[in-house]
Amino acid sequence: MGRKIAIVGAGAVGGYAGAHMVQAGEDVTFIDPWPEHVEHMRKHGLRVTHAMKEPEFKVPVRALHVTDAQQLAKEKPVDIAFVCMKSYDTAWATMMIRQYLAPDGYVVSLQNCMNEETIAGIVGWGKTLGCIASSITVNLPEPGLIHRGAAKHGAAHTVFRTGEAHGRITPRAEEVCRLVAYADSAKVTNNLWGERWSKLVANSMQNGLSACTGLGGGAMLKDDALRRFSTRLGSEAIRVGQAHGYQLEEVLHLPPDTIARAGEGDAEATRICDEQRFKDSGRTSATQKPSMGQDMQKGRRTEIEFLNGFVVREGEKLGLPCRANATLTDIVTRVERGELKPDPKHITELRLN
Repeated sequence: MGRKIAIVGAGAVGGYAGAHMVQAGEDVTFIDPWPEHVEHMRKHGLRVTHAMKEPEFKVPVRALHVTDAQQLAKEKPVDIAFVCMKSYDTAWATMMIRQYLAPDGYVVSLQNCMNEETIAGIVGWGKTLGCIASSITVNLPEPGLIHRGAAKHGAAHTVFRTGEAHGRITPRAEEVCRLVAYADSAKVTNNLWGERWSKLVANSMQNGLSACTGLGGGAMLKDDALRRFSTRLGSEAIRVGQAHGYQLEEVLHLPPDTIARAGEGDAEATRICDEQRFKDSGRTSATQKPSMGQDMQKGRRTEIEFLNGFVVREGEKLGLPCRANATLTDIVTRVERGELKPDPKHITELRLN
């Protein structure tokens, strides 16, 4: 207690984790660029609901619009800043909060994609930590409301994995773990980069597909063609991560190499993958869309270049072509620009081989 926390980006993940911190009595300030969301939080607090058994709750919160963040200059410095913005907003968000950090303060990337290097380029590696939110399944359907489309995982699956870039277990990594553990199960990891790439694989299999098809996770899983394409996306991403030397963790509760072999046509690996994914689907609302599908629905910019596009670029460095990821990146970009409308046919009618 007593540490001053800033949540830069009070969207789905930042709002969910931060609301639980507030509920536990922590000193939290939310900073967000969406005026209606900030105003609603100021007047009515932040409400958190779940699709499954967990009860909803509401907490009064302190919320600042980004244009009000200068108020922090007159206050006690920020000890821990969680950056929870979209990847394309990482640099300016980190630059904004940097000037309000305490001398021993630090920034935690609680985001999709791999943004620690961008943050470290602004505040230094000594002030940079990472935190992965694995299979958290949250969204921001309206101002002041965070909804989780799945049950809390608890001991069944560790949601938050926090770590240092150098891999050592430190008191500050343990402090971040303590804070996010208010929301769900958490651990400190000595394998931040392996955890990051594993989450990137999971996102690459689902986010862009939802964005270009308009479908939720349940509908995508039930379609054989979409499910197979999803596996191929993950297979390519895994092979790139392995070639980089990352120690990959489980992806969607599956050994990475099983997904990789399934995407390369191994029938037994495909059976194992499908069985596990259908088993896990029962813990999530069938209508829940991955974050990029939500962005497309709201007319927002997607993170496709930081997910599947990133896989393609990293593969090119290693001489590993990632045709499925490159194709998906192109389709999502065209849908985002309005050249195409979301439609499963963008994928089901593809002929890549």
